[in-house]
Amino acid sequence: MAATPLEVRTLSDRLMEVVRDMILSGSIEADVPIRQDSLAAELNVSKIPLREALVRLEQDGLVVSHANRGFFVRGMSASEAEEIYELRLKLEPQAAAQACLVADDKQRAEARRLLAELDAAAAAHLPSVGPLNRAFHMALVQPGQRALTAEITGRLHVMADRYVRKHLESRERHVTAATEHHDIFQAWLNRDATAVSRMVGAHLEHTLRDLREELSASEPQATETPQRGRKRG
Repeated sequence: MAATPLEVRTLSDRLMEVVRDMILSGSIEADVPIRQDSLAAELNVSKIPLREALVRLEQDGLVVSHANRGFFVRGMSASEAEEIYELRLKLEPQAAAQACLVADDKQRAEARRLLAELDAAAAAHLPSVGPLNRAFHMALVQPGQRALTAEITGRLHVMADRYVRKHLESRERHVTAATEHHDIFQAWLNRDATAVSRMVGAHLEHTLRDLREELSASEPQATETPQRGRKRG
């Protein structure tokens, strides 16, 4: 009998997940220097594995580094949300459609379990809504046997997490998202690839439309400075 491979997780791996969750939950603010000394002391680790974790989070697009200034959490913007969701729209609808055709009973049961947990967390306004939303969406993609597509989609979901949380701040949006999730899941269970692709696309576009309005309204607007001597009319 073949031995089961052991999962080897380094301290940097665990730290990356912890710091990532702190960023996504807003515990570490955007556009403010990350104080590595105090954060390392808070997490009871040395600065070396913490720095390794921050470098990996920079590769995931959640953190940026500036020479002589250190690491910062990337701020949210309408333009970034646009890019993230445009990329998701190119990958996710077709990936979920492909996956629904080949998902086995265990994978279908896992997607059902995650959707139920997401519903419960949303109803109770728990902070786990973000991770559960990500897990449910990925459960619809991962059975598709396209490892690279799943990996890229997963990274986009991490980058989208803060935007998803912002989008779902409204109770009304929670209800709408839940309805769309259940419709998508039913089509996915029915192995209706055409409907899955269409519904996932519509779900992402709906979220993006809301984010465009919300983020554009919160960003400072440029004001035009009238030129001297120039007549108006």
